[in-house]
Amino acid sequence: MCNLYRMEDRDWVNKWAQDVESLINLMPAYQINPDQWAPVIRNTSDGKRQLANCRWGLPSPIYVQKKAAESRAEKRRMKGLPVDMDELLRMEPDGGVTNIRNLSLPHWRRWFGIEHRCLVPVTTFAEPDPSSKEEGGKTPNAWFSATLEKPLMFFAGLWVPQWKSVRKVKDGSTVDDLYAILTTEPNDIVRPVHEKAMPVLLQTSEEAEVWMRAPWEEARKLARPLPNDSLLITSREPYGSTIVSKTGEPLPYPMVL
Repeated sequence: MCNLYRMEDRDWVNKWAQDVESLINLMPAYQINPDQWAPVIRNTSDGKRQLANCRWGLPSPIYVQKKAAESRAEKRRMKGLPVDMDELLRMEPDGGVTNIRNLSLPHWRRWFGIEHRCLVPVTTFAEPDPSSKEEGGKTPNAWFSATLEKPLMFFAGLWVPQWKSVRKVKDGSTVDDLYAILTTEPNDIVRPVHEKAMPVLLQTSEEAEVWMRAPWEEARKLARPLPNDSLLITSREPYGSTIVSKTGEPLPYPMVL
């Protein structure tokens, strides 16, 4: 699964989202991990298109939450503590689902409508590469992009407005706009690094428009591996690398792997 990506194109809004209502001020460059906030271009229920920050990770299926709450309840019973299952379920932390693979799962169907579609801008995404791990070292990340120039692409995404949940115990209940990206079978470039899946990537404005405007049965056809010649590994970076620009200089928003 993809749980780390970067967006290093500083001018992407001017090129791709001139007519989109903007609700945020963009950072010049960034790296995103699960449960962090990131910009997406989203459709809304009133037919608008917005540039907004959302939190990475859609709500987990209820059976996942129930299983976790039941495990917590059993631990309390073993200690002789009272158990209120409704309260435990309500307060069960949910870090969210970052990657949506199984589109037949009933949990996701409520969000297949156009008003829940979004585009997630990305220039490179990472997968841990065990084949490059040095003995005794940490597993490095293989970084994938369309070309060595790292042009803008989009993950096909779904988003949900104002979802009330407990993301972290220390924060308690919060209400957040959430998003996740779709994944599919890997192509021959990704498979040697991650044999189970790769993100659903949109590389043209035509594909982006189909995802944002087409009926579900047409839009879901985009959930396919990219052709092998449309993706390559641009770098392999050891754990702890800092984001750098194409000129080799640290970017203004330094985050580490």
